[in-house]
Amino acid sequence: MKRGILFLLVFGAAAALFAQVNLPEHRFVSGSWSISGQRLYQNDAGARLAKVNIRVPQGGPMVYEFAARYESGAEDGHGGFGLHIFGDNVLNAASCGSGNSYLLWLNYDENPIDKKNIPAGLSAQVYRSYSDSRMELVQSYNLNYYASQLTRENLARPVYFKIWADGNTGEVRIYDPVDGGQTWYSINLNKRDIPLKGDWVVLRTNGIRLS
Repeated sequence: MKRGILFLLVFGAAAALFAQVNLPEHRFVSGSWSISGQRLYQNDAGARLAKVNIRVPQGGPMVYEFAARYESGAEDGHGGFGLHIFGDNVLNAASCGSGNSYLLWLNYDENPIDKKNIPAGLSAQVYRSYSDSRMELVQSYNLNYYASQLTRENLARPVYFKIWADGNTGEVRIYDPVDGGQTWYSINLNKRDIPLKGDWVVLRTNGIRLS
């Protein structure tokens, strides 16, 4: 992973704010969501399956851009957030998956249940969702060599994410915010799922307050 991308992942332990204040058609499903000023907040640090379903028709090349900021909640040694993309349908109730989709996830867990595949501490994962209850881990990345930068000062700063995903090829690029988007980290999704299409993006959090 490029250094700038790791900065993005480390400092991005927070929920997403889409570039516009007025979200497209959406539903706050679980957790405690609110909009204040120009930020979208998930206010319940105890919510393990908080999510908001957002209708966004997707197919071919897509760009997802948002600002993210950690608010609180990881003091117990656990917290994370992620974004389902190319979702074909959604459940308007708490769930671990979200139809057929891919989940990009940033995780902090000092005592993960899946110790074989998920490193303790700071990590990032890609999951394949097959239904609202069935998820499969595709890739996992150990980011602990950047955990020392999770300072109070750094976490208080919003991070600007740009993710490019091509439903025709399965390539996903996470752009580097440090060098102005000149470089990126590339993930290749399974060719068997191409072409990727869907009408839903799902923002979710786990055990953390985010905006």
